[in-house]
Amino acid sequence: MYDRPNARPRVPHFSSGPCAKRPGWNLEALRDAALGRSHRSALGKAKLKQAIDLTRTMLRVPDDYRIGIVPASDTGAVEMAMWTMLGPKTVEVAAWEAFGLEWVTDALKELKISPRVHKAPYGVLPDLSAIDTQHNDVVFTWNGTAAGVKVPNGDWIAADREGITICDATSAAFAQPLAWDKLDVVTFSWQKVMGGEAAHGMLVLSPRAVARLESNTPAWPVPKVFRLTKGGKLIEGIFKGDTINTPSMLAVEDYIDTLTWAQGLGGLDALHGRADANAKVIHDWVARTPWIGHLAADPATYSNTGVCLVITDPDVLARGDAAVAAVASGIVERLEAEGVALDIGAYRDAPAGLRIWCGATVEAADLQALTPWLDWAFAQEKAKLAQAA
Repeated sequence: MYDRPNARPRVPHFSSGPCAKRPGWNLEALRDAALGRSHRSALGKAKLKQAIDLTRTMLRVPDDYRIGIVPASDTGAVEMAMWTMLGPKTVEVAAWEAFGLEWVTDALKELKISPRVHKAPYGVLPDLSAIDTQHNDVVFTWNGTAAGVKVPNGDWIAADREGITICDATSAAFAQPLAWDKLDVVTFSWQKVMGGEAAHGMLVLSPRAVARLESNTPAWPVPKVFRLTKGGKLIEGIFKGDTINTPSMLAVEDYIDTLTWAQGLGGLDALHGRADANAKVIHDWVARTPWIGHLAADPATYSNTGVCLVITDPDVLARGDAAVAAVASGIVERLEAEGVALDIGAYRDAPAGLRIWCGATVEAADLQALTPWLDWAFAQEKAKLAQAA
């Protein structure tokens, strides 16, 4: 039986989106926001351009790639790319968790383009070598937020490809190295790794993606908020801060604040290092703890952001799926009631378990303080299960 811990995480925010605010954040950080001003004013445009420029610097985006702020978070950015760029070539979609499956649904049922679909169950990657990246367009997630499974690198993507690659990188950007030379469209949202506020997406386009936009006429209607071209030419203003619709200037300021904080840490390497160190706390705890395991099957694919865990205790497993789900939800509810950990339940469509965010805005000390509480909560829930039998 595990004893009730004394030390608590200083910040109990371990949600996988929206994620924890940067250390030391408070509302005073937003005092310079362009509130009450048009986003098309000189000040508004300057703020938006600053966000774009800081993004380029922080992520080391190649100089000839465009970066735009778009509506509807990462989902909007991915669908904007799909609606405007797909059609000329066969499309391959890789899916191993909920969000990749959404792109499969879009391709199959909405765009009706009959893609080649590469599926795998939660915890493993599909066979990436079976994807024809040489000749076809590819849509995939770099890091599966709901499964804790990432692609280990971009080596599986052909360097001399004929198609384009559309990469949903929302829980990977700022935490994992992205192979920019293999990626034509990269999307992410502020509320993930940088702990920003929701509803804004980022769309990064390679010159090859721009060429596709300017040469492709979609066979389906394209909503106004998805339109990136006019008269067959890219709307360049979108990539200089002239957004398609009205953004929240408060959220823009918050994103700028977190990017500035990251610069002060040492930039992208520092962010990667923090996420790796945070994830190591959980990985090491799992390695020494018999009742818990990784949902991801291959250590080479372990995420360093949304770490997804499953209960492996044989006594609990022997009681069936309902018992496993009850113990997992009990841990989540118990620790929330204690104010120790908030929003650590598995994604609703994923196998029952826990999901702990380890991105750079989380402190390793808080994760270290969390693990004894996880042990204690499990012991309480297991005992409760035994009493109910």
